[in-house]
Amino acid sequence: MEILRTEHLCKKYGKGSNEVIAVNDANISVAQGEFVAVVGSSGSGKSTLMHMLGGVDRPTSGRVLIEDNDIYRMNDDKLAIFRRRQVGLIYQFYNLIPVLTVEENLTLPCELDGKTPDPELVQELAGILGLRKRLRHLPNELSGGQQQRVAVGRALITRPAILLADEPTGNLDTKAGNEIMELLKISNRRYKQTVIMITHNPELAKQADRVLNIEDGFVFCGDRREDRV
Repeated sequence: MEILRTEHLCKKYGKGSNEVIAVNDANISVAQGEFVAVVGSSGSGKSTLMHMLGGVDRPTSGRVLIEDNDIYRMNDDKLAIFRRRQVGLIYQFYNLIPVLTVEENLTLPCELDGKTPDPELVQELAGILGLRKRLRHLPNELSGGQQQRVAVGRALITRPAILLADEPTGNLDTKAGNEIMELLKISNRRYKQTVIMITHNPELAKQADRVLNIEDGFVFCGDRREDRV
């Protein structure tokens, strides 16, 4: 079953001779429970694409549909609520709140939504993430890999429809990066979580179910550009 679809998605910056097309007529379809990697070099448009898929940056034209919701037909308030509940975002630089403990960072999306975190899910995620003994620690007491694990757990705590990871291993050493990849695969298999991972690393991308490439704003599959992937 399709969970995400884009239709003629486009993002432009600037005007006239200064116009830059970051994403050009992208038509993407992702099935529920699929693990998709999007590979591209720096400046290819991959992060811009992810921001539009996640409801963070409105497109210049085109549509993004998540569970048949045309997300950019929503006003900013409704879009913020939808994004908080239905989209899990993982960035390269963790973005943890330094004055909150690991547990408080994990459960922050629930608190922002006015919901009580499920204590069993918190403990389950903490176990999978290897953080049960770190729940009372602050972010500056953790290694980079541990901080990124907290970011993964925070993205999963609301059981979102889709998990978007933007270069989740880019700020980590090889060992920690491999551990984060294993966590993403566990979330995909155990929780049936749909995952879209942005990366510049083809070797990491090979661990996904399917690989899409982005070049000069064009999204394509394999060695040639396609109108629909």
